[in-house]
Amino acid sequence: MESITLHNPLDMHLHLREGEMLKNTIDFTTSFFSGAVIMPNLSTPIITTYLALQYRDEILQSSKDKSFLPLITLYLTDSLEEEELKNAKSNGIRILKLYPKGATTNSQNGLDTILTPHTLKIFEIAQELGFILSIHGESNGFCMEREYEFKTIFAQIAQSFPKLKIIIEHMSDHRSIELLERYENIYATLTLHHITMTLDDVIGGGLRPHHFCKPILKTPKDRDMLLKLALNAHPKVCFGSDSAPHLEKNKLKDNGAAGVFSAPMVLPALCELFEKYDKLHNLQAFISNNAQTNYNITHLGKKSITLYKKHSSIPSQIKLIQNNIIPLNGGQMLGWALG
Repeated sequence: MESITLHNPLDMHLHLREGEMLKNTIDFTTSFFSGAVIMPNLSTPIITTYLALQYRDEILQSSKDKSFLPLITLYLTDSLEEEELKNAKSNGIRILKLYPKGATTNSQNGLDTILTPHTLKIFEIAQELGFILSIHGESNGFCMEREYEFKTIFAQIAQSFPKLKIIIEHMSDHRSIELLERYENIYATLTLHHITMTLDDVIGGGLRPHHFCKPILKTPKDRDMLLKLALNAHPKVCFGSDSAPHLEKNKLKDNGAAGVFSAPMVLPALCELFEKYDKLHNLQAFISNNAQTNYNITHLGKKSITLYKKHSSIPSQIKLIQNNIIPLNGGQMLGWALG
């Protein structure tokens, strides 16, 4: 039977939520991944080191795999100060997450204006302390142009702080790719949905709310150019699922929640995708090696995951007490499986 063994798979952009939802979804990630970068946009946002450490403990308590490495991010707000950054670093937290206000779920605490004197000072301190700056890079303009319009801000930060590593989170627009080549300190994460789907998968044949995410899925050209980056394991790009569970009722209401819950199927689906294009030999770099280099990760264990070429099914729903969560492509079959 054909198989592939991946060493220390990493998900560099993950939403785990909290409480019951965390407890019911985390093992879909920890069954496959050695660690993940955990997003801070909870109902109580992770804006202090104290909250970050509490959240890390909650994640580890909820996971069956206690060796899982949760890389907690600190939510960048207008109230963040130097002392808090130093406290975070001393406690092993070294990733800042920047949300423009209103850009996505629970981003109301984000920055209304990005390049203020205060945030520029924070960037300077973050650079000195060796932080990584992960950015949800979107303007408040027309939805298909938001990432493109944010390019000038990425460029200004990169130029002003050349030793500050900057991550374009969930890159969705092919016009962002040239930033990777132009600036030594700009990197990116790619999701499964942005490299395999387009806006047609959301609205082309009727509204499909479980495919709705931010940044939104875009054109076939965007998908294909981003897919090429992933398949070739471009050294400045690594995998970040942006798996984001929402209750089904919140996906279906009038202002449906933005987020694709891909965790239950993402690694077998990546095996299938890379095999389709005869690029399985590059999956290790995309799913782990690039991330370890780009994020300066040196303290992983020795977790190895073997996937086999055999049929598996994606759960049609995850049942919670209050409602269900619907995974991406729930109920469909995949050609690869764990164990």
